[in-house]
Amino acid sequence: MQRQGSGGSAAVVVRVAGFVLLLAHLLLVAWVSLRPRDVAWVTAPNTIPLHGLRTVLALGGAEAARLIGEGLLLLAPLGVLLPMADGRLHVSGWASLARTTAAGALVSLAIELLQTAVPGQVVDVDSVLLNTVGVALAHLLVVPAARSRLRRTGPPQGATPTISRVPIAP
Repeated sequence: MQRQGSGGSAAVVVRVAGFVLLLAHLLLVAWVSLRPRDVAWVTAPNTIPLHGLRTVLALGGAEAARLIGEGLLLLAPLGVLLPMADGRLHVSGWASLARTTAAGALVSLAIELLQTAVPGQVVDVDSVLLNTVGVALAHLLVVPAARSRLRRTGPPQGATPTISRVPIAP
């Protein structure tokens, strides 16, 4: 039985590829984010929103752009991979954006909470904000166009099947 909104075999391939790439990306992010750091000192945790960003902007143009770019790009692929793994083509764009952004925020928050147990890693609320914005931007830039293209290339979906009325036996 096909799931509503799937476009046939192309949708299945997209869904499987999205799921495999999603797992690979999450493993890579876990490896990068949760490795212990061998440092002589550790900065204090940042629990004040936008405080760390102000500090980064004070570093200057190139260094600030690099650090902000890293924060935006770390989880940005989730903005594309989560809808791919879901595989629905006919869905509200706003609902998809909200679901994907919320999932990205939760993954980012989970990473930050797990970092509290890793030596040399500290919590930074600004990285949760940057990661979430990165997921939302990636979703907005790629998913609507990709869904539109898949809808055009997939086979037309037939009418919704109906069950004819069956009279009740006397």
